[in-house]
Amino acid sequence: MKLTAKAGAVYAPSGDIVAREIEGEIIIVPLTAGIGDAEDDLFSLNETGRAFWKLLDGKKTLAQIARTLAEKYDAPPARIEKDILGLAAELLKRRIINEKKSF
Repeated sequence: MKLTAKAGAVYAPSGDIVAREIEGEIIIVPLTAGIGDAEDDLFSLNETGRAFWKLLDGKKTLAQIARTLAEKYDAPPARIEKDILGLAAELLKRRIINEKKSF
């Protein structure tokens, strides 16, 4: 089953990972088996990914995060949203983030 990220959904980091910033990169380490990729135990995010990760607070939608990043980087909002949705889908697939359910 292919996981897709939704622009209007809210996501937060999984409780099964630890993330640390080291020399400008976010390094994500799984705490339980089955998180991440069997070939890599660590997952890293570059500068742009770090900016996304810092805004991923379980309160903002991906669309809101994309707008914030588009303003910060003076980039086309549609392009940023597409990139954010791609990154979020990859993080979902690896179970590094989870969708927050609204009540």
